[in-house]
Amino acid sequence: MIISASYKTDIPAFYGDWFLNRLKAGFCRMVNPYGGQLYTVAMDRDSVDGFVFWTRNLGPFFHVLDEVAAMKFPFVVQYTSTGYPKALDYSTIEADRAMEQIRGLSDSFGRRVAVWRYDPLIFTSLTPPGWHLENFARLAGAIAPSVDEVVVSFAQIYRKTARNMAAAARAFGFEWHDPEAAQKRGLLAKLAALAAQNGLRLTLCGQPELLVEGVGEAVCIDPDRLSDVAGYSVKALEKPHRDCCKCHASRDIGEYDTCPHGCVYCYGVMNRTKAKARYRAHDPKSDFLFPPPDGAKEAKKSGKKAQAELF
Repeated sequence: MIISASYKTDIPAFYGDWFLNRLKAGFCRMVNPYGGQLYTVAMDRDSVDGFVFWTRNLGPFFHVLDEVAAMKFPFVVQYTSTGYPKALDYSTIEADRAMEQIRGLSDSFGRRVAVWRYDPLIFTSLTPPGWHLENFARLAGAIAPSVDEVVVSFAQIYRKTARNMAAAARAFGFEWHDPEAAQKRGLLAKLAALAAQNGLRLTLCGQPELLVEGVGEAVCIDPDRLSDVAGYSVKALEKPHRDCCKCHASRDIGEYDTCPHGCVYCYGVMNRTKAKARYRAHDPKSDFLFPPPDGAKEAKKSGKKAQAELF
């Protein structure tokens, strides 16, 4: 089993002590975000084949990675850094600091451990296509040769995303739009060329309909990369959590509406005020990242549908 920690929230930036406590305990508890069932997820060495961490700030987590490595767990870090203006990313760390952390990650644990994510791509009056090209080129130059892959995607404009983007646009005085597929493909081709110039392979996450020459499909939960890190074969089912992606099976131990970063386009946070309140209420000694609602019940072991929702 591969554990994802987490595409729902930034565990390395905000919940590292909780993760380390659960690692030492050998399990964590979680709430299914769709059905509300309660699960126990094993985190002992015999049960876990590897970890995939997702973050925008690895600084508070380096000591945890030392513990993970000492316990012989292979791991990969999907590190997002875009250098967007604060109107879009309220409280993420500066891109130069993020690049320094990625270099440190690669130096400490090897180049295959680190994956740079420049996503999601947002089209605004603050970040037009030309801005993206210049910004991406600068960051790619800063990060090479510490990584071998950069993952991109275009923002998925869900209802809550559109609402949060519109509110930020009013507050900070910018405009935004979701462009046609042709414009997205044109930008992808140019980003791929810039990536190649810096020795990076550019891959696209979960949007195969936009693929162009020179761009591959991202495999964010990737047993091949974990195998390279581990030095032995890591097996996993090809069972993506979305029909359009190429990820292999994993169990995500995060919780929606718990990340206080404040990225206005985030699909994992409905309301930043709620997320900040939940972060303040977090107990790092709890079995759960955040306590379950009253009345939540244990999942039945035979509940195949409920189990599938965890992947």
